Amino acid sequence: MGDAPQHLTADGYLDRYEAAAERDPMRGPALLAGWLRTEWRPLFAELRARRPILRTPAFTLVTRFPDVTEVLQNGDIFTVSGYASRLDPAVGGPVMLTRDGTPLNWREKGLMQVMLPPEDVPRVRALVARTADRALDAAEPRGRIDLVGELARPVCTTVCAEYFGFSGPTPETLARWSRAIITDLTANLAGDPEIHAASLAAGREMMDHLRGVAAERRADGGAAHRQDVFARLLGTVLPGELAWDDDRIVINVAGLLLGFLENAVGSTTHLVRQLLLRPEVHRAAVRAANEPDTTEFDRHVWEALRFDPFLKMISRVCAREHVLAAGTPRETVVPAGTLVLAAVASAMFDETAVPEPDRFRTDRPPHTRLHFGHGPHACVGVHPGAAVISETVRRLLLRPGLRLLDPPDGTVVRDRDVFPDRFWLGLGGDER
Repeated sequence: MGDAPQHLTADGYLDRYEAAAERDPMRGPALLAGWLRTEWRPLFAELRARRPILRTPAFTLVTRFPDVTEVLQNGDIFTVSGYASRLDPAVGGPVMLTRDGTPLNWREKGLMQVMLPPEDVPRVRALVARTADRALDAAEPRGRIDLVGELARPVCTTVCAEYFGFSGPTPETLARWSRAIITDLTANLAGDPEIHAASLAAGREMMDHLRGVAAERRADGGAAHRQDVFARLLGTVLPGELAWDDDRIVINVAGLLLGFLENAVGSTTHLVRQLLLRPEVHRAAVRAANEPDTTEFDRHVWEALRFDPFLKMISRVCAREHVLAAGTPRETVVPAGTLVLAAVASAMFDETAVPEPDRFRTDRPPHTRLHFGHGPHACVGVHPGAAVISETVRRLLLRPGLRLLDPPDGTVVRDRDVFPDRFWLGLGGDER
């Protein structure tokens, strides 16, 4: 259903939701949760038309572009506090990502933006190109490649090691740490204690490793000659009360892994599938990939991802009662303490903000893209992060014979219905 055109709206979601909720108030949200995994496009289309702001006993779901951006840009009202109880214990301290408008958030967000500058993009693209080409060269004689396990994940773990400076662990260990913590953070809505315990265990391993790396680099002066982000952080001297110790540094390095790895792998998987489902778009993207200026190719990447974003909703907690969409027919009172799901995937199909949303158009203005969030908690590493995704896809599309395979090989296999684990693609002339 994720590829269904917008106009093929399956009317009746609201009616079925209300009928279920009437029998059991919590049955309705459970029904919605299932549809949000498998039928999000038609569900969101119906909600935008009939109930743009849907209040349930478990959460409030927001689907129109202006309302989604209102939630995300007002961090004093719609806060990230709900993440703190799971992420902070995993990394052993407060995280900038779980704080709203605090001195810690303000200071460390600014410092991390300095550490992840746009000027790094050419270097990051070159690293991605080398790593991706090695993987593709190895796979091409077989006539197929697992996009997840043989391309996207190796590229992203190499970026973690060589650009972020998250050196030492095997790619498998990095992936295990990241998956365990992110699963607890984003997919453990029921509060499963085993999932939380696995996150805490992974966090302890990860933070012990990072503290060891920091100590080794301090002892041998390694930060002076390395060029990765970890080295930049260790080599930054700040005055007085602005100074941060190694505990703060390793927590921010951990945040790089957690904010990047699963999102980048998932986004790469989703957008490649969308490009290959559209033969004309695929051909146009290949032409753009062969140009020395990547601007037009990048537009193909982000438009393809709009049709199936990996991050479909961003959660916030309403800190105090707020009238959302005030002065419009959608006006809704959101009580304090409400879990609010801002559906960025829906907002990018809101025809009032994104003209002709069902058409693949590469001329859309950047402000309509919500792949990297919006407002005070938008991705601080957007420039190098976007470069990793785009260049990985570009190197793939430069290979002749790239194509979708028939099921079951050509099906995206997922963990917990969320994280891509395997996605085979054909390469070259071998039709196996």
